[in-house]
Amino acid sequence: MDSFESVIAGMLRRQGYWVWPRFKVLLTKEEKKAIGRPSSPRWEIDLVGYRGSTNEVLAMECKSFLNSTGVTLDSVTNSKSDTRYKLFREPILWDTVSQRLVSQLVQSGACAPDPIVRLGLATGHIRNGRDRLLLKEHFESRGWILWDDHDVARQLRELKTSGYEDEIDAVVAKLIDVGIEVAP
Repeated sequence: MDSFESVIAGMLRRQGYWVWPRFKVLLTKEEKKAIGRPSSPRWEIDLVGYRGSTNEVLAMECKSFLNSTGVTLDSVTNSKSDTRYKLFREPILWDTVSQRLVSQLVQSGACAPDPIVRLGLATGHIRNGRDRLLLKEHFESRGWILWDDHDVARQLRELKTSGYEDEIDAVVAKLIDVGIEVAP
């Protein structure tokens, strides 16, 4: 799991989710044909979270993009512009993957039957304020979750006052709060 995914996984755990990194969704041959990818390997979701109290499954894609132009509305909605957001752009793909995901979780006993399934994106950088606003509206209209850099930063700030946890995000938040002075 990469560092950004580890940070987001810690945040999900604090919200009551059991978290599986790099979850492999095992699509059948028929499902692969239905999504137009007959030779596709197992579909991988960055983080899958399950919250038993609400019987909710969350498929969270993580894109840090810390030293890049960031996520744009066009990259999430226009298939010609970017190949990274297929679950967000292709409804048949998301329906197929989410149904198989639930089937796997229920069959393994990892979740109760008939969970609420949501798709989410956590990102460390969005290109600009316009894209931020439009992405939030786009995600909200579809019932998806968007954790932008502001949401991630807010959650990290909240960790500064919490008790010690041996999680990457908690340790980083505490170190930043220490205010270490660097000698000249």
